[in-house]
Amino acid sequence: MAAEENNQDKTIRERMAEEEKVRERVDAQGVKWKKVYFGGGEHFENWLAQCRELGEVEVEEVNPKGYKCFEETGEKLYRIWLRVKETYGNGLS
Repeated sequence: MAAEENNQDKTIRERMAEEEKVRERVDAQGVKWKKVYFGGGEHFENWLAQCRELGEVEVEEVNPKGYKCFEETGEKLYRIWLRVKETYGNGLS
C-alpha cells in the first residue's frame, strides 16, 4: 500500500523510468518470468494472444495513477510476463 501511495506523488517520467527497470521477477515457487509488454487496449490484446503462442504467460494489472490517458478513459494498464524456460547447452529448451 505504501508503494502505491508513493507512486501517486511521482511524475509520469519517474513512473516510466521505474517501469523500464522492471524486467524480470521470480515468483514464490522460484519460477523466473520476463516482462514482455507494458500497456493496454487493443495492443495488449494482440500482445497477449502472441505471447500465449510462445508459452506460459501471466497478466498483472498495474495501477494507472499518473498515466493521464489511462486515468481519463478508465482503461486498464497491464504487464505481460512470459515464463522463462530452462535452456541446455545449445540454447534450446
